[in-house]
Amino acid sequence: MPDSPKRISPQEASDYLARGYTYLDVRTQEEFAEGRPAGSINVPFAVMQGGSMTPNPAFVSTVEARFPKDAKLVLGCRSGGRSLRAAHALLAAGFTDVIDQRAGWDGVRDPFGQLTEPGWVRAGLPTEQG
Repeated sequence: MPDSPKRISPQEASDYLARGYTYLDVRTQEEFAEGRPAGSINVPFAVMQGGSMTPNPAFVSTVEARFPKDAKLVLGCRSGGRSLRAAHALLAAGFTDVIDQRAGWDGVRDPFGQLTEPGWVRAGLPTEQG
C-alpha cells in the first residue's frame, strides 16, 4: 500500500472519471450543493459544528459502507487540503486505489490569495448543482 496517494490535476481527474473512476467530493453538504463535479458523490471529511470545521468521525465507515476496498476513487475538496487528508485516511483503512485531485473545486491560492493552480470549476470541467 502506498504511503501517499497519487496527486493529479483537475483535467487528469476528469480523464480518470472517463476511465471508470468515481469522484468522491469530501466537502461539506452545503459546499457540495452549491456546485460540484458532474456525477460526484458527497461524503464530508469534516462537518461544521458551532461555527468551525471538525473531523467527521463517520467518514471512513461511510465510505466503507458505499464502496469496496478496491473501488477506483478520485477525491476532491475546495482546494486540495481536506481531500489529501481524506485520501490518507482511506489508504490507512485499506483502500487500494485512491487518488487525490490537487486544487479541488476552486483552486490553490498563495498566501496573498492569488490563484496558483485552477481547480475543477475554473478549469471549465463539467459541473452540476443542487
